[in-house]
Amino acid sequence: MEYIISILAGILFATAIYNLLQKQLLRLVIGSLLLSHGAHLFILTMGELKRGSPPILTDGVEEYADPLPQALILTSIVISFGITSLLLVLAYRTANENNTDNMEQLRGNENE
Repeated sequence: MEYIISILAGILFATAIYNLLQKQLLRLVIGSLLLSHGAHLFILTMGELKRGSPPILTDGVEEYADPLPQALILTSIVISFGITSLLLVLAYRTANENNTDNMEQLRGNENE
């Protein structure tokens, strides 16, 4: 199971880097979103997928699940949501102000 999630995280990283190298602003935002999702899966995989009871002390329970990877992923999801919403607003405003979302035209390299 961890191998499949690791492969999926790698695919997300590769797709994110491909989108980050594109010229359109929306693809840059999608690339950053995919990169954060790949990081979430990577953190989950590195924390190992353990099965066990919730980490509440009760009698007769031998194994507990580790809550730290889940807490890190939850924090990372909140941060990536904030960053994605900021990037969407900036991309929208830039596209409206300049009537384009092409990075080459925004840089002033219109001859390409």
